[in-house]
Amino acid sequence: MIGFLTGLLAFVFVLSVVVTVHELGHFWAARACGVAIDCFSIGFGPKIVAWRDKTGVEWRIASIPLGGYVRFSGDDNAASVPDGSDLAVLKREIASREGEAAVSRYYHFKPVWQRAIIAVAGPVANFLLAIAVFAVFMVTLGEYRHPATIETIPANSPAAAAGFRPGDLITKADGRRIKTFEELKGYVMLRARLPIDFTVERGDQTLHLVATPVQVEVVDKINGRMKIGQLGIGNTSRPYHYRSSIWRAIPDATVQVWDQISTIGFYLGRLVTGQISADQISGVIGIGHAVGAMASATTVDAPDIQTLLLRFFVGQMIMVATLSVSIGFMNLLPIPVLDGGHLLMYAYEAIAKRPLKAEFQAAGFRAGLALILGFMLFAAWNDLHRYDVFKFIGGLFS
Repeated sequence: MIGFLTGLLAFVFVLSVVVTVHELGHFWAARACGVAIDCFSIGFGPKIVAWRDKTGVEWRIASIPLGGYVRFSGDDNAASVPDGSDLAVLKREIASREGEAAVSRYYHFKPVWQRAIIAVAGPVANFLLAIAVFAVFMVTLGEYRHPATIETIPANSPAAAAGFRPGDLITKADGRRIKTFEELKGYVMLRARLPIDFTVERGDQTLHLVATPVQVEVVDKINGRMKIGQLGIGNTSRPYHYRSSIWRAIPDATVQVWDQISTIGFYLGRLVTGQISADQISGVIGIGHAVGAMASATTVDAPDIQTLLLRFFVGQMIMVATLSVSIGFMNLLPIPVLDGGHLLMYAYEAIAKRPLKAEFQAAGFRAGLALILGFMLFAAWNDLHRYDVFKFIGGLFS
């Protein structure tokens, strides 16, 4: 029971931080553009506590701590998805209520480039959060790494078939620089049944070897059961401790975030083209399980309460950074209701010199919402199978 509560609290913390920072990105960009803002809420539902700042924005903490939102003035109007005629009506309403000068402070009457900046600011805030977290930990804690050297190769493995030998140092995979064994493992995991061109240093020789990872099913403590690519190589050497300098931390963290973004994009590309099974998609349940598992894994065998709290904090902040990259990327997809969908509509408006008709926008939002909800249900179904929930329930009645 304690483990469940710890996992639940960790999940709420991680999700709240990621979503709040995302919404703060929109908030700060809107404020910089002079947009009138009614409310910024941490959480949903009835408010627990609220206060107003000197600009008139209501800040509130709500009862359901699963995210948050920023509401611009006029967003509760039917013209939240306006076309030209709706904008004209909204403009007259604002002018009659507050005067002509107030119109320019409303989001929908800002230049399209400012609205685009406000839309993209949420994902950018997520990426910056991840960079900041990774950079701080790179400077303060560092990480343990293994060199990308092959030490063990089973006889019938893909690596053996490709001609790898113990002692080989892998420096590149498909032209991408490989610096650690962990980086190599992550690259291979996503490329089951996909040939990879490796650049290998063997003594004073530089070789190119092509190997195709096989797909295997493994059970991971954090991610549960999943299908990954493996070459059959191992590294049992003693890890070395790497810690970035202050000057290198930001570039290193930026590269790490970019690697995660490109990995997500590559994975989605293989998913859309049918190269990998859709049963690997994970959703809120999977995220919650991963966060809870991370909380348990990082606090086990802690010698004292201070160490336990430090490990818990570090583990959860790593989850915050990782999830923040994913949330930022997914929000840039060109799907209505997401930030990327807004950017797509703003691009149309910039080209056509007028907003898309309200009925088309509304239809797009409905379709986008249906797509997102369908995706979430499908991902939840996968998660329930992945963690054997149906087997557990079946066992109760067998």
